[in-house]
Amino acid sequence: MKKIVIYLLCFAAIDIAALILLQTVALPAAAQKLRPLLLCAFLGGFGGAVYCLRGVYLNASVYKRWDDTWEIWYYIRPVVSHFCGAVSYIFLKAGLLLLEAKNPDDATNLGFLALAFIAGLNVDKFIAKIEDLAQATWGIEKSRTAQRKEKEKE
Repeated sequence: MKKIVIYLLCFAAIDIAALILLQTVALPAAAQKLRPLLLCAFLGGFGGAVYCLRGVYLNASVYKRWDDTWEIWYYIRPVVSHFCGAVSYIFLKAGLLLLEAKNPDDATNLGFLALAFIAGLNVDKFIAKIEDLAQATWGIEKSRTAQRKEKEKE
């Protein structure tokens, strides 16, 4: 468990360092267009690391039900959160997801960043939302996991 905590703290620290660098270092003109996507990816990863650290705390300390079989999940989840953070930016930029806040004339990317953090923090709900969108927009069936979860709710 200590290895996992160290991994997650390092992961979160690297994400924070990358976020700071992306905000303070001048990028080449070609890479400048990627800045918002990278910010969302790293913020999603940070959200995933935060979620996993919370999971360690709850399962080891609060509920006293730590299980080593979940160890791989703690290593992979923040990486998946990076991808979800990046995907959230792509879906927002494409207009497939909409933020319900009004866009003032001096709008920043804070909405993009907030959604990226949430996507990284709660990967399962984010993927379910994307699957709902894909089904409604293009008629693509939900994954077997999502279909199983819907049946369990009934």
